[in-house]
Amino acid sequence: MSAEKIGCAIHGAGWVADEHINAYMADPRAEVVAVGSRRESSARAAAEKAGLSDAAIYTDLDELLADARVDAVSITGPNDVHVEHGVKCCEAGKHFVMEKPVAIDVAGLHELRDAVRESGVRTVVSFCLRWNPSLLNTAKLVQEGAIGEVFYAEADYWHGVSDWYSGWEWARTVASGGSSFLFGGCHAVDAIRWLTGSDIVEVSGACAGGWDERYEYPATVVGTVKFASGAIGKISSSVDCVMPYQFNIDLMGDAGAIRDNRVYSVELLPEQSGWAEVPAILPDSGDVSHHPFQGEITHFLDCIESGEDSYVDIEDAVNTHEVCFAMDRSAAEGGVTIKLPLGE
Repeated sequence: MSAEKIGCAIHGAGWVADEHINAYMADPRAEVVAVGSRRESSARAAAEKAGLSDAAIYTDLDELLADARVDAVSITGPNDVHVEHGVKCCEAGKHFVMEKPVAIDVAGLHELRDAVRESGVRTVVSFCLRWNPSLLNTAKLVQEGAIGEVFYAEADYWHGVSDWYSGWEWARTVASGGSSFLFGGCHAVDAIRWLTGSDIVEVSGACAGGWDERYEYPATVVGTVKFASGAIGKISSSVDCVMPYQFNIDLMGDAGAIRDNRVYSVELLPEQSGWAEVPAILPDSGDVSHHPFQGEITHFLDCIESGEDSYVDIEDAVNTHEVCFAMDRSAAEGGVTIKLPLGE
C-alpha cells in the first residue's frame, strides 16, 4: 500500500461500476489505479467517463491483481464469476468489496468463505442499503429499544426487471442470475437480519409461475422464516412485478412497531395516538445512482486502514445467502421446512 493512497481497482465495468469509481474518487484516501473488464472497450469507457487518464486497463483479472499498485478491488462482474474472482483476490492478498450475490450455489459460498478466512483480507459485501438513511434510522430505533423485543419481521424486494437492464441477458438465467432471491431479494434478507440483529435458522418457501417466461427461474418467491432470537417473519422477492420499485420493512415489537419510516412506540412516545413519520431518504428506487455507495466504500476503506473486519463481510453474508438457497429449494420442493446452516 502506498504511503498516502489506497490503490483501488474495479473489475467488471457494468452499470454499478460507475458508482464504485465515483465513491473511491470522492474519498481522499483512495486512488483508482486500474479498471478491468472482459471487454477492453467497456473498461476503457468506464475509465474515460470518470476522467481516469492514468488508470491501467485490463481484460485479465490475474494481470490486474499482479499490478503492485492495487491494494483493493471492487468485484462488479456477473454473479457467476464472483466466487472465482473473490478466491483470486484472496490468493493475491487483495482486499475486496463484492457485489451481491457472492455465490450462486452453496459449494461456491463455502469455498469463498474459507478462502477469506485463510487469507485474512478485509471484505465487504455490497448490501449498500445498510447505509440508506431511513434504514439507518430504523436500526437505531430498534437498537435503542424503541419498539422493545422484536417478535415479527417482514421484508420485501419488489423490482420489475426486464430488458431495459444492461445485465438482462445474464441476470434472467439460472446459470448467471441464479434466482429471484439471489438476483435481488438477498437485499431484503440482509436488511431483515441486520434490523432484527438475528440470523435466520429456518425457512419455508413458495413460488409463483410468474407471467414473464423469459426468466429461467420463478420470478416471484415468498417464504416464512424463523430467527435465532425466536422471532418469526416473512420475506418475499419479485422481479417480474408490474409496479414501481418497492422495498418494504415491517417490524413488530412488544413496545411498538415500525413500518418503513413510520414509527409507533409506547416506550418513547407513550401518548402517541397514531403513526409518527420520520423524514429520510427511503430505499425506494432501483437506480444504482440512488444507492448509498459512498457510505459503503467509506466503510470498506475504514476496514482496510484499521485492519478490522466489516460487519457486512463475506462471513456475515453466509447466512443471508444460505437463506436464499434454502428459500429456492423449499419453494421447488413444495414448501418443505429447511433448517440452517446448510451443509456442503
